[in-house]
Amino acid sequence: MGDPMRPLLWVSKSHAKLAAALCEIGHQIGKSSIPRLLDIVGYRRQVNRKTLEGSRNPDRDAQFEHINAAVIATQAAGQPVISIDTRKKELIGPYKNVGSDYRPQGCPDQVKVHDFVDAGPGKVVPYGVDDIAANAGCVSVGIDNDTAQFSVNSIRRWLDVMGRERYPTAGRLMITADGGGSNGSRVRLFSLPESSTSACRHKPVPIHTR
Repeated sequence: MGDPMRPLLWVSKSHAKLAAALCEIGHQIGKSSIPRLLDIVGYRRQVNRKTLEGSRNPDRDAQFEHINAAVIATQAAGQPVISIDTRKKELIGPYKNVGSDYRPQGCPDQVKVHDFVDAGPGKVVPYGVDDIAANAGCVSVGIDNDTAQFSVNSIRRWLDVMGRERYPTAGRLMITADGGGSNGSRVRLFSLPESSTSACRHKPVPIHTR
């Protein structure tokens, strides 16, 4: 922990190091007593919590109210509304993942010791398209970079695989997306009428960013 640009970094001390530091200043204590003393003074091991929002825009709530009203109106008209976003990149191969699964006792899945990127398959980019009304999603997996071309093609794939069957009379498609990455509002290719209309039978596609 600390400023990564400086040579001196602070570290979280283990129970043994805390006990050794206390002994150096004259206390007689073993490492097994450290957890009890930390509990007495109200300390617990805790992970970071994402709570810091940064600067607050006074129009933020109005923006979400506008998007919500547009979604409700579009759905009421029987038109599709989707939410799009790039998911976390994943390594291809037998790598350790968070979570567990049922397997015969004493026979866990064998995975690699280190999470170094394989020179062959490398990483994949999952791109999610969520149909808000149907509460159903479609994930496209790319093996290259997260680009605007990939974003538009993922929407087109959702239309081909799920969208046109679910909304056969759709004349519009509303897309909600965060304003960054491959589907950012400033990405010229993603916001061009040609790329948008080609993904929806040459109909205009309103894109709302959040």
